[in-house]
Amino acid sequence: MSSTKSIVPLSSQEVPKPSSMRWWVAALLFSSTVINYMDRQNLSILARTIQNDLHITDIQYSYIVQAFLLAYTLTYIVAGRLTDWLGTRVSMAAFVAWWSIADMLTSLSRSALSLGCFRFLLGIGEPGNYTAAPKAVSEWFPPKERGLIIGIYTAGATLGATIAPPLVALVASRFGWRYAFVCTGSLGLIWLIPWLLVYRTPKESATASDERPQQQGSPWREILKRRETWLLLFARLLTDPVWYFLLFWFPKYLNDSRHLSLAQTGRIAWVVYLAADLGCLCAGYFSGVLIRRGFSPPSSRLRLMAVSAALLPLSPLVAFAPSALLAVLFAGIAAFGHLSWQTSLSTLIVDLYPKRLMGTAFGLVAAGSGLGGMLSTNLVGHVVTSFSYTPLFIAMGILHPLAWLLIRHIRTRPVDGTL
Repeated sequence: MSSTKSIVPLSSQEVPKPSSMRWWVAALLFSSTVINYMDRQNLSILARTIQNDLHITDIQYSYIVQAFLLAYTLTYIVAGRLTDWLGTRVSMAAFVAWWSIADMLTSLSRSALSLGCFRFLLGIGEPGNYTAAPKAVSEWFPPKERGLIIGIYTAGATLGATIAPPLVALVASRFGWRYAFVCTGSLGLIWLIPWLLVYRTPKESATASDERPQQQGSPWREILKRRETWLLLFARLLTDPVWYFLLFWFPKYLNDSRHLSLAQTGRIAWVVYLAADLGCLCAGYFSGVLIRRGFSPPSSRLRLMAVSAALLPLSPLVAFAPSALLAVLFAGIAAFGHLSWQTSLSTLIVDLYPKRLMGTAFGLVAAGSGLGGMLSTNLVGHVVTSFSYTPLFIAMGILHPLAWLLIRHIRTRPVDGTL
């Protein structure tokens, strides 16, 4: 790792002046991420019910998840560029409207093919939340607050995953699984009203002068020539399959291997995602503590990633726990470790790249996340069908330490507004 207590000069960065409006922005980013993950998580909660109703096998289910991840991966690259081109306000509104309508359309599914098509449409819209949100953070928050804010809105993802099991299970048990998609999808359309009314780029960020005159050549070329981009991309490719497994397959694991009913799964699965919430907030808070103690912002993020990676080798204990509750608690430790890792990695991107290319940088790095999930989910389906869930929990224990061996070589040099 690089220097220990080097204070990075921030004069070269355009740091926004503090404003109370930034907390409204943080609240909106948090709530959009809650909705984003509820719309994503509802399928895994209802997987067994839908599979039985539409006669879908586990292999077909893995293809449906893979269809979402294929769209998710490919769109990330375009979403980042659209975010920088359209600006935060317009791009976020377009992305939320798209994925909300796609989620509601899922209620019309009649087969594995139609379900896969609707989830593919969902995958086109959802990445935009994670290219527009960090751009908003770079526009509104100074470096010492960015880790906490990214932790807060990332916690929205895990809160969405925490709320989704009991809410979706309740709606599905009362009205049927189709109404659950209508319910969660409608929330995004409601969210658009305050977003369009509230969000404006602060004058202090001087966005126009930062973005347009300074762009030379292809933004993708500027970002891809940096070694840090590839290290971050491969780190996400290696580690994000852990989160996709916890998100798309863990509720099914509780149904299939621990023999819990839909209602029982709804009552305890939220613990995993609550632990993930805590991981987001702890990473964001303690990175700010390290900065106040003299560490550079990038160095503080890397140190917390090392701690996070050390928790994941406990993952195999999920498979060998004597009870479902203990299995959920060990899965919660894995979720805590992964989301604290992901929060620190996301904040590191904000530290290392100029604001005018923030969306594009996030899109390219996050494409590694979608690619890792897409490659792993079909493998998960085959392993579950042919063997059991145990090899998957064992694999979860080694991916973050491997990624740490890669990520520790990143140069923690300050952002200077150019590449």
